[in-house]
Amino acid sequence: MSINLSTESKVFYKSVFALVLPMALQNLINVAVTSADVIMLGKVGETALSGSSLAGQVQFILTLFFFGLTSGAAILTAQYWGKGDTRTIEIVMGIALRFALIVGIIFTAAVLLFPYPIMRIFSPEKEVIEQGARYLRVVAPSYLFMSITIIYLNIMRSVERVIISTVVYLVSLFLNIILNAIFIFGLLGCPAMGIAGAALGTTIARGAELAIVLLYSARNKVVRFRARDIFVRDKPLLSDFVRYSLPVTLNELMWGAGISMNAVIIGHMGSSAVAANSVAQVTRNLATVVAFGIANAAAIMIGKKIGENDYGRAEDYANRFVKLTLVAGVAGGLIILLVRPIVMATMNVTPEAHRYMSIMMLIMSYYVIAQAYNTTMVVGIFRAGGDAKFGLIMDVSTMWGGSILLGAIFAFVFHWSVPAVYVVIMGDELIKVPLTTLRYKSKKWLRNVTR
Repeated sequence: MSINLSTESKVFYKSVFALVLPMALQNLINVAVTSADVIMLGKVGETALSGSSLAGQVQFILTLFFFGLTSGAAILTAQYWGKGDTRTIEIVMGIALRFALIVGIIFTAAVLLFPYPIMRIFSPEKEVIEQGARYLRVVAPSYLFMSITIIYLNIMRSVERVIISTVVYLVSLFLNIILNAIFIFGLLGCPAMGIAGAALGTTIARGAELAIVLLYSARNKVVRFRARDIFVRDKPLLSDFVRYSLPVTLNELMWGAGISMNAVIIGHMGSSAVAANSVAQVTRNLATVVAFGIANAAAIMIGKKIGENDYGRAEDYANRFVKLTLVAGVAGGLIILLVRPIVMATMNVTPEAHRYMSIMMLIMSYYVIAQAYNTTMVVGIFRAGGDAKFGLIMDVSTMWGGSILLGAIFAFVFHWSVPAVYVVIMGDELIKVPLTTLRYKSKKWLRNVTR
């Protein structure tokens, strides 16, 4: 049977647009929340900005657990969605929530009991440690809220229900910005709380996210959330979940721990370097909102086709997504170059931090192109077909055996300058490009994992 290519293309791009637009908007909203914190705390001072940036590494690591669990679950749910088995998807979601709640409780207890030791991991500076500890104590309850909302919303993504995430995060954005302004600067008669105000605003916004999710889940009839599914025992499905979630979770953790280790290296090179890096990371997040949306859309659409046993179309979709992510990556690099002078003019930091910021943003402009390509390959295409181990092996070798090891040596043994060390620790994505390309061409990722 012949296929009308123009019609096929229209169907593909219509589906991509329907998924990528709301997911890119969600990513943009999340970046906007972080940006608001950076801008407002940047007005308070460099120490508060550095403290919140480093304390945020705890939440960053926590979300990696959640993304690992949901990415592993999505390998199954996307393919079961293609198969039309919604009850199995509900059980998989219950299993993922079970693990996420355990992780959320552990992290909440850790930051409440040991805020200062945790901050000392990231910085030796007393003032930064004190500010970060204040932030952690207040933001701790939000970790429990996130353990439910992130899992639920990401599972909804895998069954092509993406609008609810946009609504949740949009409400959260406006609430977070308003509350942060009130609590940080002491508006409307409230005391000026500084960094603790940013944490309080974030916690309240996360609580609002959970409330919206619970209301939506009570009405959603396609894939329903039942609290009792958290306790369902299904040994074959649990085995499948662990098989695919464990390497993905470890992959996310090793990658995220690598990003945090970069923050540790930068953190031990002074608060000016930390402040500059926090701004550079925000611009990176801004520049990759579309690329990450493309990666998530690839996982959903390719996984669904594999679940339908339509391997030819799954491979065709993968080829199209590769081209799309390269375009998005180049566009992201250009965005960083365009916003660079605006960001440089608005931040109230020391001249040294200003100089670091200028160089770091230039480095980020090429970094995001490679990151966009690798993310679509590993998070989108490979995981859609159950190829969960490759990303873990690659990140451990290129980051921990490459950029992080060399970055630490050049920073602490040879005492290179901050910009030079930054070039080294941001080099891992470039190393990954030929590795992901070879894996893609091998087609080892193209397989059905449903029962």
